[in-house]
Amino acid sequence: MLGKIGILGVTAVIILLALLLHVTNPSTAGPLGILAVFILLYLLVLSVLTFLLSIGGRIIAKIASGVTTKKPFRPLSIKKAYYFSSIISLAPVMFIAMQSVGEVGVYDVALVALFVVIACVYISKRTL
Repeated sequence: MLGKIGILGVTAVIILLALLLHVTNPSTAGPLGILAVFILLYLLVLSVLTFLLSIGGRIIAKIASGVTTKKPFRPLSIKKAYYFSSIISLAPVMFIAMQSVGEVGVYDVALVALFVVIACVYISKRTL
């Protein structure tokens, strides 16, 4: 059931984003239109990344089940995959926003990457 809702949500976001990008341009859309584009891009990356992290975690858990260790590998729950993807999916939106204001340099990429790494470490420590 959750998978069907996710697919329906991704489809709706893709359709809304495509309509917004084809019907308007930045000068006629105004600030709310540009904000809508950023929000829809974030939601699209968030939903796709949550799905990929969840499925990837299950695949890795099945592969790792053949290896005996003291602590067996457990797949990511949807909730934890959502936490990680909510941080990681913010990075592309930040890059697009920085590119629209000015150019994105190595220093900017390093700062965004550092932010994502610190946030992911924080999430992994807080959600045991």
